[in-house]
Amino acid sequence: MKVFLGIDTSNYTTSLCLLGEDGTILADERILLQVASGSRGLRQSEALFQHVQNLPELCTALEPLLAEHTLAAIGVSTRPRPQTDSYMPVFLAGSSLARSLARCLQVPCHELSHQENHIWSGLASAPGPQTPEFLAIHLSGGTTELAHVLRDKQSHRLRVELWGGTLDLHAGQVVDRLGVKLGLSFPAGPSLEKLAEETRDSVPVPTYHREGRVSFSGPLTALERMAEQVTAAVCARSCLLSIARTLSKWVQWAEERTDCRELLLVGGVASNRLIRQELVERLPQWRLFFAQPKYSTDNAYGAAYYCALREGCALSR
Repeated sequence: MKVFLGIDTSNYTTSLCLLGEDGTILADERILLQVASGSRGLRQSEALFQHVQNLPELCTALEPLLAEHTLAAIGVSTRPRPQTDSYMPVFLAGSSLARSLARCLQVPCHELSHQENHIWSGLASAPGPQTPEFLAIHLSGGTTELAHVLRDKQSHRLRVELWGGTLDLHAGQVVDRLGVKLGLSFPAGPSLEKLAEETRDSVPVPTYHREGRVSFSGPLTALERMAEQVTAAVCARSCLLSIARTLSKWVQWAEERTDCRELLLVGGVASNRLIRQELVERLPQWRLFFAQPKYSTDNAYGAAYYCALREGCALSR
């Protein structure tokens, strides 16, 4: 059977995915980058070094499957966004491996951005939207963006137009910084979600949106003050609800720019159950598609899926 290898080396995770020509995920291997206790992230040089160490280990895990099947092509994330000036050193680890393997094995190498990788992971695992036009919100530690997406189902290329972004902090940074203040480990998303589920109480946090731009520095300041006055669980729940309210304002603003009513949410923060539930309640006029939680966080499924499509596989989704 022909198989397709996806590679993604983000700020948080080293990821490989092996996809069969029938759409079956044969392997999904990831290693979270190690961050020192109490720290709020990694320098690019530190993350790049860890990727270089992790990739041989992940390749070893795929070795038995690659021996049984024929590697037909490789898909790899090479930059943060689908823009010519978009660049981060961490993606050099994955792109270097992909290009080297492709040349040695004489197979095609299909490049895409990390954001497109997330969108393809969502389209494959949600599954949907199936329409050629939709909106996408990408929420993570390094990205908070609202995009208008056009999908060409013949070339399998995405045209991603940025409609909105953050003026300061990303949603994931708010989650991580508050989580570290509350004594949680970095990255704090899963732990903060678990903490928030311990209570039904919350305190309103001011949110900001204007003409497609959102801001999280004010809400974070309010939440850090709140952490001294309420329980950790209430603070955690208030944080996640404030993010959901900001996103709903964002989407309601976008309603004036398009007749499209299909929205895909991807990225690590978008995997949060409380945020998802709140958006469903606040946006009844929209069809919401959420990447499966496993494929909402950083992964290489999207790169493998895109690669298989580009090579002519008639995948079901």
